Amino acid sequence: MKAIDREYTAHPFFGARRILCAMRDLGFAVNHKRISRLMHLMGIQAIYAAPKTSIPAPNHKIYPYLLTGVTITRPDQVWSSDLTYIPMESGFMYLVAVIDWFTRFVLSWGVSNTRDADFCASVLKRALRRGTPGIFNTDQGSEFTSDVFTEPLLTAKIAISMDGRGRALDNVFIERLWRSVKYEDIYLHNYVTVKELLAGLSKYFRFYNFDRHHQSLDNMTPAGLYLA
Repeated sequence: MKAIDREYTAHPFFGARRILCAMRDLGFAVNHKRISRLMHLMGIQAIYAAPKTSIPAPNHKIYPYLLTGVTITRPDQVWSSDLTYIPMESGFMYLVAVIDWFTRFVLSWGVSNTRDADFCASVLKRALRRGTPGIFNTDQGSEFTSDVFTEPLLTAKIAISMDGRGRALDNVFIERLWRSVKYEDIYLHNYVTVKELLAGLSKYFRFYNFDRHHQSLDNMTPAGLYLA
């Protein structure tokens, strides 16, 4: 799973078949079914349109994607959230974050050993203490389509947007965040304990928000733009 994560982060357009070839090149004796099963467990898929790559939970409402052709011009216009797999020395955890699209500012984040809706909702509620976006975008994962996650958004009268099925690229800004987190922190430190992981991510996200300059932001930091 660690090897799959590295390959996917480097080549997020790789589907299960290309990941399979890469794993075999690394010497893993695996087949397509095992790669598909592990990718599903990790919650990853190739970032191109494909049918049946994401199956929403039964009875969960799916909202339309609202951001096609929308120009993002200000902070708090669009927020989004996503969940990613975090490899550790022994086992793995999941990381979820909420990001402001215009400034790339990470509004809140958290880690858990499960991908449940309550965990994701707790991170959302912390972000909402900072403000209220016009639109909130996620994928169609059951964590984000559940009532426990959408209810706070509906209560705050925030428009809910969800990626088209198999369209991870619709949430591209947070996909770029995951790449930065993994290459600039996770892969460098190979955390052993959850305590170490939390301390490391706390340090990294402070750096990301307040010290990491972005060319796409005219070399400003996310905090410099979001908190201006």
